Amino acid sequence: MGVNFLSLALEVAREAVDKGEVPVGCVVVRDGEVISSAHNLTETLKDPTAHAEILAIRDAASKLGNWRLEGCEVYVTLEPCVMCAYALVLSRVRRVTFGALDRRHGGVLSLYNLLDDPRLNHRVRWVYDPVEECSGLIERFYRERRDGGRCA
Repeated sequence: MGVNFLSLALEVAREAVDKGEVPVGCVVVRDGEVISSAHNLTETLKDPTAHAEILAIRDAASKLGNWRLEGCEVYVTLEPCVMCAYALVLSRVRRVTFGALDRRHGGVLSLYNLLDDPRLNHRVRWVYDPVEECSGLIERFYRERRDGGRCA
């Protein structure tokens, strides 16, 4: 059946944990080939916009020499927030697939439905493909942060 790109995004997300970053991973693919991948770097870069999707989109655009990522698909471990969902629209991505819902900040399904808004100039198809490890990785990260931050 080919490469499981959501599994690749999960591998990228795991790299973020050691850096103290929220473990979200993203892979941009075109014609079955990985163009770019990234994980969150908001803490490392001290940049609130350094989400996995934004970084992967920027890298893909640079590598392809075009900000229009037509024909590209994005695989991300967590539902994109509003900022990232709109970045997908702006970059003309064909489809995004995500493995976990983001009930606090989700811009595709959980909180907002940005990609389904007919007023936007481009429509990004989306697929929610639940992967237990995607949600589990984030839940463990936050649980460990909470448990580790308690005073005795």
